[in-house]
Amino acid sequence: MPPEQLDLPGTDFDGVRPKRRPSRGMYLLPSLLTAANIAAGYYAITQSVQGTVADPSYFDHAALAIGLAALLDGVDGFIARVTNTASDFGKELDSLADVITFGVAPSLLAYIWGFRMLPVPIYPELRDNVVHAGVLVCFLFLICGASRLARFNISVNPQPRNPGKPGKKFFVGMPIPAGAGVIAAVVHFFRGSPVNDPWIALIWLVLILFTAYLMVSSWRFWSAKELTSGGRHPFQLVALVGLIGALIAWKSEWMLMIIALGYLSSGVLARLAYSWGRRRRRSRESGPA
Repeated sequence: MPPEQLDLPGTDFDGVRPKRRPSRGMYLLPSLLTAANIAAGYYAITQSVQGTVADPSYFDHAALAIGLAALLDGVDGFIARVTNTASDFGKELDSLADVITFGVAPSLLAYIWGFRMLPVPIYPELRDNVVHAGVLVCFLFLICGASRLARFNISVNPQPRNPGKPGKKFFVGMPIPAGAGVIAAVVHFFRGSPVNDPWIALIWLVLILFTAYLMVSSWRFWSAKELTSGGRHPFQLVALVGLIGALIAWKSEWMLMIIALGYLSSGVLARLAYSWGRRRRRSRESGPA
């Protein structure tokens, strides 16, 4: 028998050393980050209920906590994939955390900041109607976010209605952290100062309703998983992430607003481009030979 075929300690019968399983501590790390995600969502809720027109900093703190939770949500998934420590328990805990942090917390913040703080003397009847509509729309945001998570958990290789380039990974519908990021970015852009005009509140209502629809839609949204799935990370990508981080630290209000609304717009533009291209193909096929 050749030496390489010997049954040596730590090898299988073919002489190939099996892969070592990650330690229990590595399995605990993603769950700890998920727990930090829940803590950020709980902090955002407590800050939202304390916010007032006189001290709007509480609303700003809530928005920043949701933004931090979105970062933690991406990091724990990345670590679970890289260390091969994904588990059913971690997936379920992550989904529950997302409902709290990216469903309950932003919907409550959106209602109190955009509707509940409207001044009473200005357009009293319009204000009451807008506040009641705000309750319904913010609840729809929560339900759509939870439905988006449920669909994601049971889907196997989902395909968007407007498929993109083969080989690229896309989300079907806007992810719930991105939807919560839209609300948090708008609140942070105004430094937490609540809406004081019912007509502006109507625009806020439409934005929340449209974001909720995008989460349950079948439109494609870009996924960054192909950037983190491989073992090699080019220097250009690291430099780009560092540059974006520096810009956020310098002008967080503008950068977070651009990132959030830019991502929202990317899904809409991808849908419009696909519809326009399909219409052109049909016109060519139906035209004279």
